[in-house]
Amino acid sequence: MTNPTNLPSRYEIRKLSLEHSQWAGAIVCHSNLFHSTIFPHVYPEGKGARFNNMMREVTYLVDHQISSGLSLGVFDKEYQYRRAETASTNGKFYWDPENNDYSGEELLEAMDFPLVSVALSYDGIDPLEPARIAPLVDTLPVFGTIYHHLDVLDPRPVESWKPAKQRGQILMRNATSTRHEYEGRGIMGALARYLMRDAAAKGYKAINIECLNDAVTHVWSEPPSPFRGEIIAGFRSEAYEEDQDGDKVNPFAPSKQLVTRVWTTLSDS
Repeated sequence: MTNPTNLPSRYEIRKLSLEHSQWAGAIVCHSNLFHSTIFPHVYPEGKGARFNNMMREVTYLVDHQISSGLSLGVFDKEYQYRRAETASTNGKFYWDPENNDYSGEELLEAMDFPLVSVALSYDGIDPLEPARIAPLVDTLPVFGTIYHHLDVLDPRPVESWKPAKQRGQILMRNATSTRHEYEGRGIMGALARYLMRDAAAKGYKAINIECLNDAVTHVWSEPPSPFRGEIIAGFRSEAYEEDQDGDKVNPFAPSKQLVTRVWTTLSDS
């Protein structure tokens, strides 16, 4: 089965391998910490140190999904290396984990590699281990709040969809990120639709994804025919409140973003 994409020919969609783990982690951490509509507003200070902490803890999330064989990346075949010495390595992330003063621009400059966008996924029968993902969540505490509140709002019995009962039925998406300088080129949407078709060809029935971006929610909730998307649960970050010592507080302030859980049905059979 062919799987066409509407991306320009300079871009190539490929299955990620563990050699891409650090690159993928850097893109995911940088995108969330510096360009998300939530996290930079909630955690505006000390981003360099927070990025370094995230990078130390993101390996499990990335490797679990890459090892599934179900994670995809977009590579720029016309990428021009910033440093001459990088060409011999086919790409490198020039990151000093002891430098806590990084700016977002400096970290982007350090990403001297052709991977520009990632869509990380794993089979629903192989769930992430809470104890192993917890240190990463601790670097962005409201991330845990997001998943907990979506679980509360989700009307389905949890046992009906996670963990999956059989391999090859439910694909779990966790981490959609594009390098900032490549945003606005339709890469995320093209990669998402490619992944839908690829998963359907593999026999998957549905894809679950949590979306912290309006464009991501749109792509997955309104997929191309014959697929169907549904927003299972959602809330606005600025409207969320929780009780702390008798006071109503919003840990997401001052962010303003619709947060959703989307279920994309690939096949009813």
